[in-house]
Amino acid sequence: MHIKEKHSFQSLRRFLALWASQSVSAMGTAMTNYALAVWAYGQTGTASSMTLLTLCSFLPTILLRFLAGAIADQWDKKRMMLLSDSVAALGSVVILVLYTASALRITHLYAVNFLLSCMNAFQVPAAQVATSLLVPKEQYARAGGLQAVSGAVVSILSPVLGSVVLAWSGIPAVLAIDLISFAVAFLTLLRIRFPKTAYSVQEKRESFWKNCLSGLRYLQKHSHLLYLILFFTVMNFLAKLGGDGLLSVFILAKTNQNQVILGAVQSSVALGILAGGSIMTIIKPSRDKVKAIFLLWGLIFLFNTVMSVCQSAIGWCLAAFFSYLLAAVMNVHWDVMMRSHVPLELQGRVFSTKDTLQNGAIPLGLYCGGVLADRVFEPLMAKETAMQEMLSSVLGTGNGSGIGAMFFLVGLTGFLLSFVCMNRQLFREQNSLPPKNQS
Repeated sequence: MHIKEKHSFQSLRRFLALWASQSVSAMGTAMTNYALAVWAYGQTGTASSMTLLTLCSFLPTILLRFLAGAIADQWDKKRMMLLSDSVAALGSVVILVLYTASALRITHLYAVNFLLSCMNAFQVPAAQVATSLLVPKEQYARAGGLQAVSGAVVSILSPVLGSVVLAWSGIPAVLAIDLISFAVAFLTLLRIRFPKTAYSVQEKRESFWKNCLSGLRYLQKHSHLLYLILFFTVMNFLAKLGGDGLLSVFILAKTNQNQVILGAVQSSVALGILAGGSIMTIIKPSRDKVKAIFLLWGLIFLFNTVMSVCQSAIGWCLAAFFSYLLAAVMNVHWDVMMRSHVPLELQGRVFSTKDTLQNGAIPLGLYCGGVLADRVFEPLMAKETAMQEMLSSVLGTGNGSGIGAMFFLVGLTGFLLSFVCMNRQLFREQNSLPPKNQS
């Protein structure tokens, strides 16, 4: 293959077919999730029911991903994706039947979400390896950018389309669209041929548990990747304490429950991801990806501090837009770096280990963020003290100012941590160390 062909969209034909069909399916799924969330809140009227629904969709994926990576490396990726998609479609059929029979209950949604989350644990590593199989190494950044673009488009359009269809013809119509989108993805996936990955005889003889641990063993041998993943774990925890975890609560508190402003800020988030993904489909990633990752993380957290000191909707929208634009660019750099370093036959296990480690602290961050906001920072900013007076001169007063103080401190911590770690050799390959001075 000539160099120009490697860098052209022509070399991405099979990936583009998979990406487009999976994006259509993701849109149908997101519309269904939106419609069912509206229905569930209407049935219960409680925030805890929505939190539990999210938990059922999130935790099984984290808990099973470590095991699923080993299976994804051994099994046929295409069949795993087809099976996962089929179970997801079956879940939509079950909900449609129950709703039509007026028998749907919130507990049914918990059970279906739990099952789909389990299947997602297997779908994601298979899809990650499939991307590496279908995309030339030179096109990893473009593929990552396209995936970010489709994710942002789904985030922007699914609530709008979901609400329109919901008002027009109700939940059955939304579920019907979801099933049609599944059929498009399923039939497209059937037609795509995946190259096979090698699997060594030694690995076949190993026990399943040893195979699961091989991803961790690989990262231990390549310690710079392991340390980078652990750095991501810390930063993801901090992000959930700050603007990524409490953004909606912060905006609603500062605006006296103004949902129009909240919608504008959330749209800015999606537009930022869309812009960042679009940029990475055009430009090449930085040659020094490690430095770029730390620099981008630092700037992301800097916009947390900007968010905290802003007192207007325009300021919040701009801070959200640029923060998530940088996050999209950073995630593409991280994705390219991992795909370039990890052999294809190990990517399922290594990526699953990576996801388990770097996302494992997210639930803790969300929990700690809520507790600190309610019990420490909001009460702190409500009392007239010397510290409150000093902080309020920068962060304002009233509801949400305590969460703003959290954003400020978390943003400053993440910014400083990123730049302290940027030039540490701990995060670089051993052979990238500068040569020693010879006497």
